Amino acid sequence: MNENDDLDSGLLGIALSDSDSKSGESPPATKKTSQKARTEQSEAEFQEVKRTYHAKVENGEIWKTVKLPLGPKVSKPEVQTLLHAVEELYYFRRFSDGARFARSIVDDDGGTGKLDDDTLKTLVLYEMKCCKMNGGQ
Repeated sequence: MNENDDLDSGLLGIALSDSDSKSGESPPATKKTSQKARTEQSEAEFQEVKRTYHAKVENGEIWKTVKLPLGPKVSKPEVQTLLHAVEELYYFRRFSDGARFARSIVDDDGGTGKLDDDTLKTLVLYEMKCCKMNGGQ
């Protein structure tokens, strides 16, 4: 195995060229057409996006979008939404709502395996934290 074999191994996908190349050709150009297509936008298109864009405001209401009971298998984005909703209630100091919401999710799982152990532990932890911050209720 010579040192050129190491360079051609595909490790990290980096292509190196000799500085004393005999052909004098420059390395092949990268695909800039896809980047150009992504970033090219007419002024009219920009103004339309600007006119219709509304920033998403998080105000402690994510939990209202969660539908219980959960399905038989909860996807990763759904799990993230559940956790984000509990965290948001905690952040906005709505401890009684946070504790109640976390408990309703844990009860809905009820050992059926809809949620993984780490998610359940996190929900129980938030429930305990919310109860403690709410005066132990």
